[in-house]
Amino acid sequence: MTDTASAATSPRPGSLWSRVRSFSRPIVFAPLLALIALGAWAFASPIGSSPDDDFHLASIWCANADRTDLCEPGPATDEREIPLAITLAPCFAFHEEVSAACQEAIDAADSEPTHVTDRGSFDNTYPPVYYATMNLFASSDLMASGVVMRFVNIALFIASITALFVLLPVRRRPSLVLGWLVTVVPLGLFLIASNNPSSWAITGVATSWLSLLGYFETTGRRRIALAVIFVLSTIMAAGSRADAAAFTLLGAAIVVLLTFRRDRRYLLAALLPVVLALVALAFFLSSSQSLAAVSGLATGAPSGRLAYFALFAYNLLNVPSLWAGVFGGWGLGWLDTTMPAVVFFGALAVFVGVAFVGIGVHAWRKNIAVVVVALTLLLLPAYILGRSGDLVGQNVQPRYLLPLIVMLAGLAALAVGSRVVRLSPTQSVLVVAALGVAQSLALHVNLRRYLTGTDVPGVNLDSSAEWWWSGMPLSPMAIWIIGSLAFAALAAVLVQDLARASRANAAALRSARVLDDA
Repeated sequence: MTDTASAATSPRPGSLWSRVRSFSRPIVFAPLLALIALGAWAFASPIGSSPDDDFHLASIWCANADRTDLCEPGPATDEREIPLAITLAPCFAFHEEVSAACQEAIDAADSEPTHVTDRGSFDNTYPPVYYATMNLFASSDLMASGVVMRFVNIALFIASITALFVLLPVRRRPSLVLGWLVTVVPLGLFLIASNNPSSWAITGVATSWLSLLGYFETTGRRRIALAVIFVLSTIMAAGSRADAAAFTLLGAAIVVLLTFRRDRRYLLAALLPVVLALVALAFFLSSSQSLAAVSGLATGAPSGRLAYFALFAYNLLNVPSLWAGVFGGWGLGWLDTTMPAVVFFGALAVFVGVAFVGIGVHAWRKNIAVVVVALTLLLLPAYILGRSGDLVGQNVQPRYLLPLIVMLAGLAALAVGSRVVRLSPTQSVLVVAALGVAQSLALHVNLRRYLTGTDVPGVNLDSSAEWWWSGMPLSPMAIWIIGSLAFAALAAVLVQDLARASRANAAALRSARVLDDA
Protein backbone atom coordinates (compact mmCIF):
# COMPACT_ATOMS: atom_id res chain seq x y z
CA MET A 1 0.00 0.00 0.00
CA THR A 2 1.36 3.44 -0.88
CA ASP A 3 1.92 6.22 1.62
CA THR A 4 -0.88 8.24 0.00
CA ALA A 5 -3.32 5.39 0.35
CA SER A 6 -2.30 4.83 3.95
CA ALA A 7 -2.89 8.48 4.74
CA ALA A 8 -6.23 8.42 2.97
CA THR A 9 -7.53 5.45 4.95
CA SER A 10 -6.20 6.60 8.33
CA PRO A 11 -8.64 8.34 10.72
CA ARG A 12 -8.66 12.09 10.94
CA PRO A 13 -6.20 13.42 13.59
CA GLY A 14 -8.99 15.01 15.62
CA SER A 15 -11.50 12.16 15.49
CA LEU A 16 -12.57 10.21 18.57
CA TRP A 17 -11.40 6.96 16.99
CA SER A 18 -7.91 8.35 16.34
CA ARG A 19 -7.64 9.42 19.96
CA VAL A 20 -8.70 5.99 21.19
CA ARG A 21 -6.16 4.36 18.88
CA SER A 22 -3.41 6.73 20.00
CA PHE A 23 -3.87 5.62 23.62
CA SER A 24 -3.57 1.99 22.58
CA ARG A 25 -0.15 2.42 20.98
CA PRO A 26 3.03 1.47 22.89
CA ILE A 27 4.27 5.07 22.71
CA VAL A 28 1.92 6.05 25.56
CA PHE A 29 4.12 4.00 27.88
CA ALA A 30 7.25 5.97 26.91
CA PRO A 31 7.06 8.47 29.83
CA LEU A 32 6.68 5.62 32.32
CA LEU A 33 9.58 3.69 30.79
CA ALA A 34 11.71 6.84 30.87
CA LEU A 35 10.82 7.37 34.53
CA ILE A 36 11.84 3.80 35.39
CA ALA A 37 15.09 3.96 33.41
CA LEU A 38 16.14 7.33 34.82
CA GLY A 39 14.95 6.30 38.28
CA ALA A 40 17.39 3.39 38.11
CA TRP A 41 20.17 5.87 37.40
CA ALA A 42 19.01 8.07 40.29
CA PHE A 43 19.52 5.13 42.67
CA ALA A 44 22.67 3.85 40.94
CA SER A 45 24.93 6.27 42.79
CA PRO A 46 24.94 7.90 46.24
CA ILE A 47 24.40 11.56 47.02
CA GLY A 48 27.62 13.41 46.29
CA SER A 49 28.51 11.33 43.24
CA SER A 50 28.16 13.90 40.45
CA PRO A 51 31.08 16.24 39.66
CA ASP A 52 31.69 18.95 42.28
CA ASP A 53 28.65 17.84 44.25
CA ASP A 54 30.01 19.29 47.50
CA PHE A 55 30.00 22.70 45.75
CA HIS A 56 26.54 22.31 44.23
CA LEU A 57 24.89 20.84 47.32
CA ALA A 58 26.30 23.64 49.47
CA SER A 59 24.99 26.16 46.93
CA ILE A 60 21.54 24.57 47.10
CA TRP A 61 21.41 24.49 50.90
CA CYS A 62 22.52 28.15 51.05
CA ALA A 63 20.34 29.47 48.22
CA ASN A 64 17.76 30.95 50.62
CA ALA A 65 19.24 33.24 53.26
CA ASP A 66 16.06 32.99 55.35
CA ARG A 67 16.53 29.25 55.91
CA THR A 68 19.15 29.53 58.61
CA ASP A 69 18.36 25.98 59.74
CA LEU A 70 20.14 24.79 56.59
CA CYS A 71 22.92 27.34 56.18
CA GLU A 72 24.34 30.26 58.11
CA PRO A 73 26.79 33.04 57.21
CA GLY A 74 30.45 32.19 57.75
CA PRO A 75 33.31 34.31 59.13
CA ALA A 76 33.98 35.79 55.67
CA THR A 77 31.53 37.08 53.06
CA ASP A 78 32.39 34.23 50.70
CA GLU A 79 32.01 31.53 53.38
CA ARG A 80 29.01 29.68 54.77
CA GLU A 81 28.40 27.33 57.67
CA ILE A 82 26.74 24.18 56.33
CA PRO A 83 26.04 20.65 57.61
CA LEU A 84 29.26 18.66 57.68
CA ALA A 85 27.50 15.83 55.83
CA ILE A 86 27.49 17.93 52.64
CA THR A 87 31.25 18.35 52.72
CA LEU A 88 31.89 14.70 53.54
CA ALA A 89 29.34 13.17 51.15
CA PRO A 90 31.85 12.72 48.25
CA CYS A 91 34.20 10.75 50.53
CA PHE A 92 34.78 8.27 47.70
CA ALA A 93 35.66 10.86 45.02
CA PHE A 94 38.73 10.19 42.83
CA HIS A 95 39.22 6.72 44.34
CA GLU A 96 37.36 4.23 42.18
CA GLU A 97 38.29 1.36 44.47
CA VAL A 98 36.54 3.05 47.44
CA SER A 99 32.83 2.26 47.78
CA ALA A 100 30.19 4.62 49.11
CA ALA A 101 30.29 2.73 52.42
CA CYS A 102 32.48 5.57 53.68
CA GLN A 103 29.23 7.55 54.01
CA GLU A 104 28.16 5.34 56.91
CA ALA A 105 30.22 7.54 59.21
CA ILE A 106 28.05 10.51 58.19
CA ASP A 107 24.77 11.23 59.96
CA ALA A 108 23.05 12.65 56.90
CA ALA A 109 19.73 13.02 58.74
CA ASP A 110 21.18 15.56 61.18
CA SER A 111 22.20 19.14 60.40
CA GLU A 112 24.82 18.99 63.15
CA PRO A 113 27.79 19.14 63.25
CA THR A 114 28.50 21.98 60.84
CA HIS A 115 31.45 23.03 58.74
CA VAL A 116 32.59 26.39 57.38
CA THR A 117 33.31 26.30 53.65
CA ASP A 118 33.97 28.60 50.72
CA ARG A 119 32.99 25.81 48.27
CA GLY A 120 29.74 27.16 46.90
CA SER A 121 28.15 29.72 44.62
CA PHE A 122 28.10 32.36 47.32
CA ASP A 123 29.19 35.22 45.03
CA ASN A 124 27.08 34.51 41.93
CA THR A 125 29.54 32.07 40.44
CA TYR A 126 26.54 30.30 38.87
CA PRO A 127 23.12 31.69 37.95
CA PRO A 128 20.75 31.39 40.93
CA VAL A 129 17.57 29.77 39.55
CA TYR A 130 18.59 26.12 39.78
CA TYR A 131 19.92 26.42 43.31
CA ALA A 132 16.92 28.45 44.52
CA THR A 133 14.46 25.92 43.08
CA MET A 134 16.26 22.90 44.53
CA ASN A 135 16.43 24.69 47.90
CA LEU A 136 12.66 24.23 48.15
CA PHE A 137 13.27 20.50 48.59
CA ALA A 138 16.23 20.79 50.97
CA SER A 139 15.90 19.62 54.55
CA SER A 140 18.02 18.47 57.45
CA ASP A 141 18.07 14.97 55.87
CA LEU A 142 20.69 15.23 53.11
CA MET A 143 20.07 11.81 51.54
CA ALA A 144 16.29 12.05 51.42
CA SER A 145 16.42 15.61 50.05
CA GLY A 146 19.00 14.67 47.43
CA VAL A 147 16.87 11.80 46.12
CA VAL A 148 13.78 14.04 45.93
CA MET A 149 15.77 16.62 43.94
CA ARG A 150 16.96 13.94 41.52
CA PHE A 151 13.39 12.86 40.81
CA VAL A 152 12.30 16.48 40.40
CA ASN A 153 14.97 16.83 37.70
CA ILE A 154 13.82 13.59 36.10
CA ALA A 155 10.19 14.75 36.16
CA LEU A 156 11.10 18.08 34.52
CA PHE A 157 12.99 16.26 31.77
CA ILE A 158 10.17 13.80 31.05
CA ALA A 159 7.51 16.51 31.19
CA SER A 160 9.46 18.69 28.74
CA ILE A 161 10.05 15.91 26.22
CA THR A 162 6.49 14.58 26.49
CA ALA A 163 5.02 18.04 25.96
CA LEU A 164 7.18 18.58 22.88
CA PHE A 165 6.27 15.15 21.52
CA VAL A 166 2.58 16.06 21.73
CA LEU A 167 2.83 19.65 20.54
CA LEU A 168 5.47 19.62 17.81
CA PRO A 169 4.51 18.91 14.20
CA VAL A 170 4.98 15.22 13.41
CA ARG A 171 7.82 15.98 11.00
CA ARG A 172 9.80 17.38 13.96
CA ARG A 173 9.63 14.17 16.02
CA PRO A 174 12.82 12.67 14.53
CA SER A 175 14.74 15.71 15.78
CA LEU A 176 13.20 15.36 19.22
CA VAL A 177 13.42 11.59 19.61
CA LEU A 178 16.68 10.83 17.80
CA GLY A 179 18.35 13.97 19.16
CA TRP A 180 17.89 12.64 22.69
CA LEU A 181 18.07 8.91 22.12
CA VAL A 182 21.49 8.85 20.45
CA THR A 183 23.18 11.26 22.90
CA VAL A 184 22.12 10.34 26.44
CA VAL A 185 24.11 7.09 26.90
CA PRO A 186 25.80 7.16 29.33
CA LEU A 187 26.66 10.70 30.49
CA GLY A 188 23.26 12.23 29.82
CA LEU A 189 21.41 9.58 31.81
CA PHE A 190 23.80 10.02 34.73
CA LEU A 191 23.54 13.82 34.79
CA ILE A 192 19.81 14.21 34.18
CA ALA A 193 19.18 11.97 37.21
CA SER A 194 21.72 13.80 39.38
CA ASN A 195 21.88 16.83 41.69
CA ASN A 196 24.13 18.68 39.26
CA PRO A 197 22.90 21.90 37.55
CA SER A 198 24.04 20.32 34.29
CA SER A 199 20.78 18.36 34.49
CA TRP A 200 18.84 21.55 33.81
CA ALA A 201 21.39 22.77 31.28
CA ILE A 202 20.99 19.61 29.19
CA THR A 203 17.20 19.56 29.40
CA GLY A 204 16.75 23.30 28.98
CA VAL A 205 19.02 23.93 25.99
CA ALA A 206 17.70 21.04 23.91
CA THR A 207 14.06 21.85 24.78
CA SER A 208 14.51 25.58 24.16
CA TRP A 209 15.52 25.49 20.49
CA LEU A 210 13.02 22.81 19.50
CA SER A 211 10.10 24.51 21.23
CA LEU A 212 11.03 27.78 19.50
CA LEU A 213 11.14 25.99 16.15
CA GLY A 214 7.67 24.59 16.81
CA TYR A 215 6.49 28.03 17.92
CA PHE A 216 7.36 29.49 14.51
CA GLU A 217 5.80 26.57 12.62
CA THR A 218 2.45 26.24 14.43
CA THR A 219 -0.58 28.40 15.15
CA GLY A 220 -3.30 28.78 17.74
CA ARG A 221 -3.16 27.05 21.10
CA ARG A 222 -0.23 24.85 20.10
CA ARG A 223 1.85 27.94 19.35
CA ILE A 224 0.93 29.44 22.73
CA ALA A 225 1.83 26.22 24.54
CA LEU A 226 5.15 25.97 22.70
CA ALA A 227 5.88 29.61 23.53
CA VAL A 228 5.36 28.84 27.21
CA ILE A 229 7.69 25.84 26.98
CA PHE A 230 10.28 27.98 25.21
CA VAL A 231 10.14 30.61 27.96
CA LEU A 232 10.36 28.07 30.78
CA SER A 233 13.12 25.98 29.17
CA THR A 234 15.21 29.06 28.38
CA ILE A 235 14.97 30.27 31.98
CA MET A 236 15.67 26.72 33.14
CA ALA A 237 18.87 26.51 31.08
CA ALA A 238 20.07 30.08 31.60
CA GLY A 239 19.29 29.86 35.32
CA SER A 240 21.48 26.80 35.81
CA ARG A 241 24.77 27.53 34.05
CA ALA A 242 26.22 30.55 32.26
CA ASP A 243 27.39 28.43 29.32
CA ALA A 244 23.86 27.03 28.98
CA ALA A 245 22.59 30.61 28.77
CA ALA A 246 24.97 31.21 25.87
CA PHE A 247 23.85 27.97 24.22
CA THR A 248 20.20 29.08 24.33
CA LEU A 249 21.24 32.24 22.48
CA LEU A 250 22.92 30.09 19.85
CA GLY A 251 19.85 27.85 19.62
CA ALA A 252 17.54 30.83 19.12
CA ALA A 253 19.79 32.21 16.39
CA ILE A 254 19.81 28.80 14.67
CA VAL A 255 16.00 28.66 14.71
CA VAL A 256 15.72 32.16 13.26
CA LEU A 257 18.09 31.07 10.48
CA LEU A 258 15.93 28.00 9.78
CA THR A 259 12.58 29.79 9.77
CA PHE A 260 13.21 33.40 8.75
CA ARG A 261 10.66 35.01 6.44
CA ARG A 262 10.38 38.61 5.33
CA ASP A 263 6.91 39.42 6.52
CA ARG A 264 5.34 41.43 9.33
CA ARG A 265 3.75 38.44 11.05
CA TYR A 266 7.10 36.67 11.37
CA LEU A 267 8.82 39.78 12.72
CA LEU A 268 6.14 40.20 15.37
CA ALA A 269 6.50 36.54 16.37
CA ALA A 270 10.28 37.01 16.56
CA LEU A 271 9.84 39.48 19.43
CA LEU A 272 9.52 36.50 21.80
CA PRO A 273 13.00 35.05 21.16
CA VAL A 274 14.46 38.55 21.19
CA VAL A 275 13.08 39.19 24.68
CA LEU A 276 14.21 35.78 25.94
CA ALA A 277 17.63 36.33 24.38
CA LEU A 278 17.97 39.44 26.53
CA VAL A 279 16.92 37.45 29.59
CA ALA A 280 19.49 34.73 28.81
CA LEU A 281 22.13 37.38 28.23
CA ALA A 282 21.35 38.94 31.62
CA PHE A 283 21.81 35.57 33.32
CA PHE A 284 25.06 35.06 31.44
CA LEU A 285 26.53 38.44 32.34
CA SER A 286 25.42 38.29 35.98
CA SER A 287 27.36 35.08 36.57
CA SER A 288 31.10 35.08 37.11
CA GLN A 289 31.22 31.95 34.94
CA SER A 290 30.92 34.31 31.96
CA LEU A 291 34.43 35.57 32.67
CA ALA A 292 35.75 32.29 31.27
CA ALA A 293 34.92 33.58 27.79
CA VAL A 294 37.36 36.44 28.34
CA SER A 295 40.04 35.25 30.73
CA GLY A 296 39.69 31.47 30.65
CA LEU A 297 39.18 29.12 33.58
CA ALA A 298 42.58 29.41 35.25
CA THR A 299 45.47 31.83 35.75
CA GLY A 300 48.08 30.02 33.72
CA ALA A 301 47.48 31.64 30.33
CA PRO A 302 50.48 31.24 28.01
CA SER A 303 52.68 34.28 27.41
CA GLY A 304 53.19 35.35 23.83
CA ARG A 305 51.18 34.77 20.67
CA LEU A 306 53.30 31.87 19.49
CA ALA A 307 52.78 29.94 22.72
CA TYR A 308 49.05 30.66 22.65
CA PHE A 309 48.58 29.52 19.06
CA ALA A 310 50.66 26.40 19.66
CA LEU A 311 48.44 25.53 22.62
CA PHE A 312 45.32 26.38 20.64
CA ALA A 313 46.41 24.14 17.77
CA TYR A 314 47.18 21.25 20.12
CA ASN A 315 43.81 21.56 21.82
CA LEU A 316 42.01 21.90 18.50
CA LEU A 317 43.37 18.52 17.45
CA ASN A 318 42.30 16.91 20.73
CA VAL A 319 38.90 18.51 21.38
CA PRO A 320 37.13 15.42 19.93
CA SER A 321 38.25 13.68 23.12
CA LEU A 322 35.72 15.87 24.95
CA TRP A 323 32.97 14.81 22.54
CA ALA A 324 33.92 11.18 23.14
CA GLY A 325 33.43 11.72 26.86
CA VAL A 326 29.71 12.16 26.29
CA PHE A 327 29.51 8.58 24.99
CA GLY A 328 31.66 6.96 27.68
CA GLY A 329 35.16 7.93 26.58
CA TRP A 330 35.60 9.68 29.94
CA GLY A 331 34.62 8.40 33.38
CA LEU A 332 31.31 9.23 35.03
CA GLY A 333 30.92 10.86 38.43
CA TRP A 334 34.08 12.58 39.55
CA LEU A 335 35.61 11.18 36.33
CA ASP A 336 36.54 8.11 38.37
CA THR A 337 34.02 5.58 37.01
CA THR A 338 35.65 4.20 33.88
CA MET A 339 33.29 2.84 31.25
CA PRO A 340 34.01 -0.34 29.27
CA ALA A 341 35.08 0.21 25.66
CA VAL A 342 31.88 -1.49 24.49
CA VAL A 343 29.84 1.36 25.99
CA PHE A 344 31.89 4.01 24.23
CA PHE A 345 32.01 2.35 20.82
CA GLY A 346 28.37 1.27 20.91
CA ALA A 347 27.00 4.69 21.88
CA LEU A 348 29.35 6.59 19.56
CA ALA A 349 28.63 4.30 16.59
CA VAL A 350 24.90 4.93 16.97
CA PHE A 351 25.42 8.70 17.14
CA VAL A 352 27.68 8.77 14.09
CA GLY A 353 25.42 6.43 12.11
CA VAL A 354 22.24 8.37 12.80
CA ALA A 355 24.00 11.69 12.16
CA PHE A 356 25.18 10.49 8.74
CA VAL A 357 21.68 9.32 7.86
CA GLY A 358 20.35 12.66 9.04
CA ILE A 359 22.66 14.93 7.07
CA GLY A 360 21.64 13.02 3.94
CA VAL A 361 18.41 15.01 4.23
CA HIS A 362 19.77 18.49 3.67
CA ALA A 363 19.11 22.04 2.55
CA TRP A 364 21.27 25.12 2.70
CA ARG A 365 19.75 26.46 5.92
CA LYS A 366 20.04 23.11 7.70
CA ASN A 367 23.59 22.68 6.40
CA ILE A 368 24.62 26.06 7.82
CA ALA A 369 23.00 25.28 11.17
CA VAL A 370 24.78 21.92 11.48
CA VAL A 371 28.13 23.46 10.53
CA VAL A 372 27.73 26.35 12.99
CA VAL A 373 27.01 24.04 15.94
CA ALA A 374 29.79 21.63 14.92
CA LEU A 375 32.31 24.48 14.68
CA THR A 376 31.18 25.80 18.07
CA LEU A 377 31.81 22.37 19.56
CA LEU A 378 35.30 22.42 18.06
CA LEU A 379 36.43 26.02 18.47
CA LEU A 380 34.85 27.08 21.77
CA PRO A 381 36.62 24.48 23.98
CA ALA A 382 39.93 25.10 22.21
CA TYR A 383 39.56 28.85 22.77
CA ILE A 384 38.60 28.54 26.47
CA LEU A 385 41.42 26.09 27.14
CA GLY A 386 43.89 28.33 25.32
CA ARG A 387 42.87 31.36 27.37
CA SER A 388 43.28 29.24 30.50
CA GLY A 389 46.66 27.83 29.55
CA ASP A 390 45.20 24.33 29.86
CA LEU A 391 45.31 21.20 27.76
CA VAL A 392 42.34 19.05 26.79
CA GLY A 393 41.53 17.03 29.90
CA GLN A 394 41.89 19.98 32.27
CA ASN A 395 38.95 22.10 33.53
CA VAL A 396 36.69 21.77 30.46
CA GLN A 397 34.67 18.56 30.76
CA PRO A 398 32.37 16.69 28.35
CA ARG A 399 29.29 17.59 30.41
CA TYR A 400 29.72 21.25 29.44
CA LEU A 401 29.37 20.33 25.76
CA LEU A 402 26.59 17.76 26.07
CA PRO A 403 23.75 20.29 25.51
CA LEU A 404 25.32 21.29 22.19
CA ILE A 405 25.81 17.66 21.16
CA VAL A 406 22.12 16.99 21.77
CA MET A 407 21.33 20.06 19.65
CA LEU A 408 23.68 18.85 16.90
CA ALA A 409 21.99 15.44 16.79
CA GLY A 410 18.58 17.09 16.64
CA LEU A 411 19.66 19.34 13.79
CA ALA A 412 21.13 16.41 11.88
CA ALA A 413 17.76 14.61 12.17
CA LEU A 414 15.81 17.69 11.07
CA ALA A 415 13.24 17.18 8.30
CA VAL A 416 13.53 19.37 5.22
CA GLY A 417 10.38 19.92 3.23
CA SER A 418 8.65 16.57 2.78
CA ARG A 419 11.92 14.70 3.33
CA VAL A 420 12.09 13.17 6.78
CA VAL A 421 14.98 11.28 8.35
CA ARG A 422 14.00 7.59 8.43
CA LEU A 423 15.79 4.54 9.74
CA SER A 424 15.41 1.26 7.90
CA PRO A 425 14.17 -1.76 9.90
CA THR A 426 17.72 -3.10 10.10
CA GLN A 427 19.09 0.25 11.23
CA SER A 428 16.33 0.53 13.84
CA VAL A 429 17.16 -2.89 15.29
CA LEU A 430 20.87 -2.03 15.44
CA VAL A 431 20.19 1.31 17.17
CA VAL A 432 18.00 -0.30 19.83
CA ALA A 433 20.39 -3.21 20.37
CA ALA A 434 23.56 -1.10 20.57
CA LEU A 435 22.06 1.49 22.91
CA GLY A 436 20.36 -1.16 25.04
CA VAL A 437 23.61 -3.05 25.58
CA ALA A 438 25.67 0.12 26.14
CA GLN A 439 23.19 1.52 28.65
CA SER A 440 22.93 -1.76 30.55
CA LEU A 441 26.70 -2.13 30.85
CA ALA A 442 27.12 1.52 31.89
CA LEU A 443 24.45 1.16 34.58
CA HIS A 444 26.06 -2.03 35.89
CA VAL A 445 29.53 -0.49 36.07
CA ASN A 446 28.18 2.63 37.77
CA LEU A 447 26.40 0.52 40.39
CA ARG A 448 29.46 -1.67 40.94
CA ARG A 449 31.72 1.35 41.46
CA TYR A 450 29.68 2.56 44.47
CA LEU A 451 28.53 -0.78 45.86
CA THR A 452 31.99 -2.27 46.33
CA GLY A 453 34.51 -0.18 44.44
CA THR A 454 35.94 -1.35 41.15
CA ASP A 455 38.39 -3.71 42.86
CA VAL A 456 35.58 -6.25 43.35
CA PRO A 457 34.61 -7.97 40.07
CA GLY A 458 31.51 -10.00 39.29
CA VAL A 459 28.15 -9.84 37.58
CA ASN A 460 26.10 -10.30 40.76
CA LEU A 461 25.77 -6.82 42.24
CA ASP A 462 24.11 -8.12 45.39
CA SER A 463 27.17 -10.13 46.32
CA SER A 464 29.60 -8.44 48.75
CA ALA A 465 27.78 -5.10 48.54
CA GLU A 466 29.29 -2.63 51.00
CA TRP A 467 26.79 0.20 50.41
CA TRP A 468 23.13 0.50 49.50
CA TRP A 469 20.26 2.86 50.19
CA SER A 470 18.76 2.48 53.66
CA GLY A 471 15.19 1.22 53.45
CA MET A 472 15.36 0.53 49.70
CA PRO A 473 13.06 -2.46 48.98
CA LEU A 474 14.80 -3.28 45.69
CA SER A 475 18.26 -4.84 45.54
CA PRO A 476 21.06 -3.51 43.30
CA MET A 477 20.53 -6.41 40.86
CA ALA A 478 16.83 -5.60 40.66
CA ILE A 479 17.58 -1.95 39.94
CA TRP A 480 20.02 -2.96 37.19
CA ILE A 481 17.68 -5.45 35.53
CA ILE A 482 14.62 -3.19 35.72
CA GLY A 483 16.58 -0.15 34.50
CA SER A 484 18.15 -2.08 31.63
CA LEU A 485 14.85 -3.55 30.44
CA ALA A 486 13.05 -0.21 30.76
CA PHE A 487 15.61 1.66 28.68
CA ALA A 488 15.73 -1.04 25.98
CA ALA A 489 11.93 -1.03 25.81
CA LEU A 490 11.90 2.77 25.68
CA ALA A 491 14.35 2.82 22.78
CA ALA A 492 12.32 0.19 20.92
CA VAL A 493 9.04 2.03 21.48
CA LEU A 494 10.47 5.38 20.32
CA VAL A 495 12.12 3.98 17.19
CA GLN A 496 9.01 1.97 16.29
CA ASP A 497 6.76 5.02 16.68
CA LEU A 498 9.05 7.09 14.45
CA ALA A 499 8.72 4.48 11.73
CA ARG A 500 4.93 4.38 12.12
CA ALA A 501 4.62 8.16 12.02
CA SER A 502 6.81 8.37 8.90
CA ARG A 503 4.62 5.88 7.04
CA ALA A 504 1.26 7.24 8.19
CA ASN A 505 2.04 10.90 7.53
CA ALA A 506 4.05 10.77 4.31
CA ALA A 507 1.28 12.38 2.27
CA ALA A 508 0.69 15.11 4.84
CA LEU A 509 4.40 15.91 4.95
CA ARG A 510 4.53 16.41 1.19
CA SER A 511 1.73 18.97 1.30
CA ALA A 512 2.74 20.76 4.52
CA ARG A 513 4.33 24.19 4.56
CA VAL A 514 7.83 23.43 5.84
CA LEU A 515 11.43 24.56 5.47
CA ASP A 516 12.48 25.75 2.05
CA ASP A 517 14.19 22.93 0.15
CA ALA A 518 16.55 25.38 -1.51
